[in-house]
Amino acid sequence: MESVPRESGAPALLSIIIPVYNERRTIEEVLRKVKAAPVTKQIIVVDDCSTDGSREYLQQLQQADPEVEVLFHTRNQGKGGAIRTALPAVRGEYVLIQDADLEYDPVEYPGLVSPVLQDRSVSVVFGSRFKGRIENMHWANCLANRTLTAATNLLFGAGITDLCTGYKLYRSSLIQEVPLEQEGFDLEHELTAKLLRRHVPIVEVPIGYRGRDVKSGKKVRWTDFFSNLYTLLRYRLQ
Repeated sequence: MESVPRESGAPALLSIIIPVYNERRTIEEVLRKVKAAPVTKQIIVVDDCSTDGSREYLQQLQQADPEVEVLFHTRNQGKGGAIRTALPAVRGEYVLIQDADLEYDPVEYPGLVSPVLQDRSVSVVFGSRFKGRIENMHWANCLANRTLTAATNLLFGAGITDLCTGYKLYRSSLIQEVPLEQEGFDLEHELTAKLLRRHVPIVEVPIGYRGRDVKSGKKVRWTDFFSNLYTLLRYRLQ
């Protein structure tokens, strides 16, 4: 495991979960950037039954690179399923979800960890694109995100600016004790809803974001908006 000098108060170990489904074009670059991030880290990759060569690459990597822990699904379970599979293997004090594309850059890690450096009582940090820098976000995705964020704030009395951000940092003991049910992208909204119902404060920091389109492999569709909204309502009323 890489040893990196850390600032006083920083997590001794940050566990990074990387769900992978058909990301052969980007997974090597993402892993290179994750490894280069200046934090002491545990890297957990979950292949969600990829069919584009990602699985074969990760099988070889599993044998060649002890710094990367790789778990494999025998059937596709979605991003949420991959996160649920990885959580029992988490050893770090905090856990961060890292998408396997290049929309989010691990260069942002120090900023995501910074609220923990200032106050160790912080349990959840969201990287807000709307407080930072956005490139190439489709207008439909922007509208859906803005609407879902507003709905979350209304339903739960929250004050966040970016519900659908792909960079979320959690205290591991907290996320591991929350019972999670969803398998798809909705798991992250389920988790946010359950944390807000517990009145867990969410701290936001600005991050950069470079969007990609469907042709480049983006899997979230504007139609996911309705499923996401239903998830928020369901766990508010449950």
